[in-house]
Amino acid sequence: MDPYITEWLNLIIRFAHVTTGIAWIGASFYFIWLDNHLQTPPDWKTEKGIKGDLWALHGGGFYEVAKYKLAPEKMPTMVHWFKWEAYSTWLTGFLLLSLMFYIGADTYLIDKRVADLTQMEAIGLGIGSIIVGIGCYEILVRSKLKDNGLVLGLILFALGTAFSYGLTQLFSARGAYMHMGAIMGTIMAGNVLFGIIPAQKALVKAVKAGDEPSATYGLNAKIRSVHNTYITLPILFIMISNHYPITYNHSANWLVLMVIILITAAVRQYFVLRHFGKQNASILVGAAISTVILAYVIAPQTVELTAEQQQQTIDLIQVKSIIDNRCGSCHSAQPTDETFLVAPAGVIFSDIASIVQWAPRIKARVIDSQDMPFMNKTAMTDEERKYLALWIKKGVTNK
Repeated sequence: MDPYITEWLNLIIRFAHVTTGIAWIGASFYFIWLDNHLQTPPDWKTEKGIKGDLWALHGGGFYEVAKYKLAPEKMPTMVHWFKWEAYSTWLTGFLLLSLMFYIGADTYLIDKRVADLTQMEAIGLGIGSIIVGIGCYEILVRSKLKDNGLVLGLILFALGTAFSYGLTQLFSARGAYMHMGAIMGTIMAGNVLFGIIPAQKALVKAVKAGDEPSATYGLNAKIRSVHNTYITLPILFIMISNHYPITYNHSANWLVLMVIILITAAVRQYFVLRHFGKQNASILVGAAISTVILAYVIAPQTVELTAEQQQQTIDLIQVKSIIDNRCGSCHSAQPTDETFLVAPAGVIFSDIASIVQWAPRIKARVIDSQDMPFMNKTAMTDEERKYLALWIKKGVTNK
């Protein structure tokens, strides 16, 4: 596909995905907040079957919100459903995944240093992992384990860890993270499709028929809704993770991802408890400390100069030669790489002065995270990385 067309498709689909995702997550957060702020209603409301109510002030007006224990006696004329936000987020997400990692499998998904896959093998494994992932979840959430949230949560986390490790043994680091996100996003959309909406339809059907709605439907939907709220922050991290190779390009990237999932889920727990009026700041403190510890543990090793290296003179011509040969195909005024029409992030290495200007970025991406050159397409050697590290360590200069 023409790279120019690909860029426009990427822009349009990504914008749609972010927009629909905001709508879905916003609605999800609101209803979790709503549920957790309901108060015991007055007797006259209780007699009507109302379980809880609240008053809110927004946009210059008062809102009175009430939630029925099961359903009203008579079906209202107009009922607002919240499902298309979830479906459209998943659909745009899958389109974006397909464009970037399936159509562009050779560029973004397949890393020959990890596994020598063909494009069709990579696509099959990618889609297969999503199907198996949601299949395992559905089996577990439909079993008796759903009645024991802690045990189910531990099993799901262990299963997620297995998927995280397995994906990093098949795909590029970015591809592995994105497929983990795809599995989690599909589970979230599946919770809406297979659990929440059917429960709501059953309630509507019972009300219309004049029957007593079963509480089972609502309880099952509640379990899935709770799962979705704890998945939200982890999946938001995965959506932006491709900008942070310090995480996905670590040698233990699968474990880094699971630690971040725990941290972000814990942050969500803080806000859930806060909805109930419980201020447990220790959760946020623990999450912050855990983040600092993680950053320390995965920090790149500091380059220590030997006595011989300290005396070594850096040849700027060699520095420029390395950058030109390994980075110039993408980071130049007129890139020759078949994937990138313009220099990524506007980084252009035209002369020694421009190389010096971008030295901090070279250190972060070429030396520390080593995710550049992209997928090491230009075969930068370890010796070349060490030479650049030595140049930076000895003090960046253009003289």
